[in-house]
Amino acid sequence: MSSSPASSSSPVDASAVHVAVAGEALIDLIRNPDGTYLPCLGGALYNLCRALARQGVGTQYLNPLSRDRFGRELAAQLQGDGVHLSQPEPVQQVTSLAVVNIDGQGHPDYAFYRDGVADRAVSAQGLAADCSALPALQLVCTGALALDARDAQVYLPWLQAQRAAGRCVVVDANLRPSVMPDLAAYRAQVHAALAEADIIKVSDEDLEHLQVPGADALARARHLLASNPRAVLMALTLGGEGAWLLHKSGGQWFAKEAQPLAVVDTVGAGDSFLAGLLAHLLQQLQASKADGASGRGFSAFVEGLAADACQGALRHALASASLCVMERGCVPPGWQAAQARAAQHQALVR
Repeated sequence: MSSSPASSSSPVDASAVHVAVAGEALIDLIRNPDGTYLPCLGGALYNLCRALARQGVGTQYLNPLSRDRFGRELAAQLQGDGVHLSQPEPVQQVTSLAVVNIDGQGHPDYAFYRDGVADRAVSAQGLAADCSALPALQLVCTGALALDARDAQVYLPWLQAQRAAGRCVVVDANLRPSVMPDLAAYRAQVHAALAEADIIKVSDEDLEHLQVPGADALARARHLLASNPRAVLMALTLGGEGAWLLHKSGGQWFAKEAQPLAVVDTVGAGDSFLAGLLAHLLQQLQASKADGASGRGFSAFVEGLAADACQGALRHALASASLCVMERGCVPPGWQAAQARAAQHQALVR
C-alpha cells in the first residue's frame, strides 16, 4: 500500500488544485491463493486521486473518510501522495469494503459492502460548495460506484452545477453491475451522468453492460460519443488489447503495447490510464499557455486538440496503465516513470 510521492519535477503545478474527484474510497480485501485476504486501499475514484497526484496534478478528494482504522489509512495514503482533502476531519460512518477475487488472468471480481459508509455521507450542495472554494479548479471527475442510482440526487445535480460553472466534467463509467440491486435503474443513471460529461472513459465491458448498439466495441464507442452531444473526447479501454481515443471531430487513435506485459493484476489499471490521459492533457494546456497562447479553459483546449496531441496523451495513458498492472494492487506511476516508459517501450500506434 505504500508508494513514492509524485515527482517534484512534474510539469503540472501541484500547488493549486486543478482537479476535484468525488466517489468511493474503500478497502479492497484481495483473496490470496492460500485463502487469506490482503487489505489494500482502493476504490476507483480514490485510485484516480492518487494516480493524478502522483503524476503531479493538483488534486482534491471531495468525499469524507471514516475515523476507523481503515479510514485513517486511506487519508494517510492520500495525503502522502499529495492529494488535498476537502474534509480532513474524519466522520463516524465506517469505511466501505470490497471483497476482491482475482482470476487466473489477473482480472478482479468484486462484492461490495456499502450501507451507512463514510464515502456516501455527501450531498450535492456540499460537493458544490467545496468546488466553489477552489479558484483554479478546471476538471471534476466521478464515476464507478458514485453512479449507483441510489445516489442519483447527489452526483447528478453536482455534475450539472459544475457544467454550469464552466468546469470540464469527466465521467468514468466503470460499471459494477453484479452488485447493483436494480440494474435498469443503474444503467439509466450511468447514461444520465455520461450525458453531462465532456470527457468519457469506458471499457469494452462497460459498453456491453450499457447495451450500446454496435457490431464491436469501437462501433459502440462511436455510437455512445455521437449520442452524447456534450462529450468531446472518449477513451475506450480494451484490457490487454490496447485502447482507443476518439474525438468528436471524427479523429480516432489506437495504441497497444508492442510486447506482452508481465501482468500481476489489473486492479487500478483503468484509473491509472485515465489519470495519465488527464495529466498529459493538462501538461499540454500548461505548455500552450507558456508559449503565449490565450488563457482558454480546459474544455476549449480539448475541443481543439490536434492529432499529435491526442496520440501523445494516449501513449502516456497506456504507459501509466501498463506500469500499474505490473504491480500487486494499485500502485500508480509518477509522471517521469510513465513518460520514460512511453519513450522506451514504443507502443503500436495508429
